[in-house]
Amino acid sequence: MAVSKSRKAPTPAIRKGQPDPLLTRAEFSARFKLGFDDPAFAIHSERIEPLIEVAWGAYVEGRKAPRTRRAGDGYADPDYELSVDWLAARSAIDAAAQQQRDSKSPTRILVICASPRSEHTCPGEMSKSFRLAETARAVITGSGVECDLLELSRVTAEYGRHIHPCKACVSTAMPLCHWPCSCYPNDALGQTHDWMSEIYARWTAAHGIIIVTPVHWHHAPSVLKLMMDRLVCADGGNPDPTSTQGKDAKLAKRLELDDWGYPQPLAGRAFGLVVHGDTEGVQTLRRSLADWLQGMGLVASGAKAEIDRYIGYYGTYAESHAALDEDEAMFEETRNAARSVLEQVSRLRAGTCPPDATLEWPRQK
Repeated sequence: MAVSKSRKAPTPAIRKGQPDPLLTRAEFSARFKLGFDDPAFAIHSERIEPLIEVAWGAYVEGRKAPRTRRAGDGYADPDYELSVDWLAARSAIDAAAQQQRDSKSPTRILVICASPRSEHTCPGEMSKSFRLAETARAVITGSGVECDLLELSRVTAEYGRHIHPCKACVSTAMPLCHWPCSCYPNDALGQTHDWMSEIYARWTAAHGIIIVTPVHWHHAPSVLKLMMDRLVCADGGNPDPTSTQGKDAKLAKRLELDDWGYPQPLAGRAFGLVVHGDTEGVQTLRRSLADWLQGMGLVASGAKAEIDRYIGYYGTYAESHAALDEDEAMFEETRNAARSVLEQVSRLRAGTCPPDATLEWPRQK
């Protein structure tokens, strides 16, 4: 049995003291106008001023979620006004989870292409990660299994596509981090169109996850790291924002000290990894990603499902795709990673438990 963390100590004080980032009216106006810097907007300048006034009002009043409705039954405070955007994201997750748990539902694998590179923007050429992700997808669909390809390069190449950064609510108290994340959208700060609301449901719907990623400076590419950080709410996050009255830090601290349960809604899904680089860092990143996924309760699929390789080792970037063309072993290893995940998913859906599935952690993070 897990060791209880319940404590009778007083709720810790909320620490304050950072400089206030509040902008002046002039600074706010200047930043707002940056979105209309194209000279083509000049003839509409008079129409932009009223919009600034509306946005300024939302900013100074802190209208984070201007569209809300009553939470309703099933929440700690049914009368609390929850964001309709959050409720929609939660509804999509619940529907995805119900389908994923249905033993009669089709098996579904989420393949994540984690390179920010796209032929449709500045690089002018597709990524090697995309080619390898397509290789994995071909194996999955060829076996009759559904495959959802998530291209994180959409963040860099698609208009209005954002994964906003994590605000680290967990470091104040675990229950302050809601599942799904409720930090966004934040209309008052212009932090809208957050893609994670959709991505949470896509992770939830999957029976297996395969991440195909390059190494950037010994680490995960920025688009992958953004998604990783925002998935912290899937590792102990609070499914009921009304229990903390939104973002009440003191209530959240009290809940955590009263023996927080650390739910893991993505636990039990199989995973695989294909990590590639040119000169350094592949093993470090592959191990880091495996640790992260297992920390959320996902299940490793075997040695052949976690590969790290160099493509065109110390060669030129200009010839890197040609180097991949010649590396048939890399493609076959990627196929094997997909096959291994498919096998593990099949075992898990048949009821086979991982070796330590019945053991509880004696301590939580």
